[in-house]
Amino acid sequence: MAGMTTMTKMDETIGDLVAAAAKHVTPIRHDLHTHPELMYQEARTCKTVCDELSAIGIDYVSGLAGGTGVVAYLPATEVSGRTIGLRADMDALPIEEATGVPYCSVNKGVMHACGHDGHTSILLGAVRVLKSTAVRKNNIIFVFQPAEEGGAGGRRMCEDGAIDGTRIGTKVDEMYGLHGWTELELGHVSTRNGPLLAATDEFDVTVKGHGGHAAEPHRCVDPVVVSAQIVTALQSIASRRVGPQDSVVVTVASIHAGHAHNVIPDAAQFRGTVRTLLPETRKLAEAEFRRITEGVASAMGASAQIKWSPGYPVTFNHDGPTERFRKIARGAVGDERVIDELHPTMGGEDFSYYGAHAPACFFLLGLAPKGVTYPRVHTPKFDFNDDAIGLGIEMMVRLGLEN
Repeated sequence: MAGMTTMTKMDETIGDLVAAAAKHVTPIRHDLHTHPELMYQEARTCKTVCDELSAIGIDYVSGLAGGTGVVAYLPATEVSGRTIGLRADMDALPIEEATGVPYCSVNKGVMHACGHDGHTSILLGAVRVLKSTAVRKNNIIFVFQPAEEGGAGGRRMCEDGAIDGTRIGTKVDEMYGLHGWTELELGHVSTRNGPLLAATDEFDVTVKGHGGHAAEPHRCVDPVVVSAQIVTALQSIASRRVGPQDSVVVTVASIHAGHAHNVIPDAAQFRGTVRTLLPETRKLAEAEFRRITEGVASAMGASAQIKWSPGYPVTFNHDGPTERFRKIARGAVGDERVIDELHPTMGGEDFSYYGAHAPACFFLLGLAPKGVTYPRVHTPKFDFNDDAIGLGIEMMVRLGLEN
């Protein structure tokens, strides 16, 4: 009973600190939302983070990952052999905002359409709470990273020593991160063991044929027709080359060719993405993509030049930290509010790079009020739900504190 009383008092204290921190960082979130910055341009956001860390009184190092990355360190209050890493991303997207909120973006064509303003504010709130706790059995590393939206800022933070103890603190033993989730009800969290998000490779293809007059296609090798055949054939990777219980997405998202109604061009270009969940499927998908693209082009008298750009690895949740997350989350919000995701999503995340250096767990934080269809991320009407900030802070705090 004595232990239970102590835990209850600790929970009450954390609850008060979290509520105060959420109130403090919500205006920070609005300010970040008003002044969004694209990847590797997050100078103002970085300054906001550093100013807040200085006010809290925690040691930090800035200038990582090209200049805008920040890592802070909070040592345990007693002897500890374990270090917990907590991460937030900071960059925005090249999208024109259409939310109509009072704190709408003032940077034309740029907005926080993925909620990184919320992620950053949540981690700042967690820093504030954890610094105020009297007893901490774990060392804690806080990672504020740039360029999640295609710039692999997570990889650069790892390369610059953010979690290996060379820049500040001690080597991270477990790594955690979150993402606001519009398909998940407010007050809920979710995750899954193993793959949670996909590997995200990209391709650019140039199909070269022989142009001429549109009235004489028989004298040409039409790269538009060839490209159309390739695009259709590429869908057989998912339907005929990968097992039905595995996952692969091949999306051609852009096609360009020619400029006139009556001219067959010499070349056509198309580009897109391939998403996979398993290393062997990722390798197979690339090989099949090349075979089909080059083979169809050759069969039709054309040629194809392929630029393949490896993207983020699979975001993989290791068993140890994922089970720890579930245990802590169930203690915080109850079993019924901790959801096990049945299937991965085919979106990508550069949190995946941290998992190559330490066992990791990435989890989803519900944003949608019950019964409400919430605007999806990467759309002009998305705005992070302030009502989710408190639970986000609490989860990060408990992950930092509890064993």
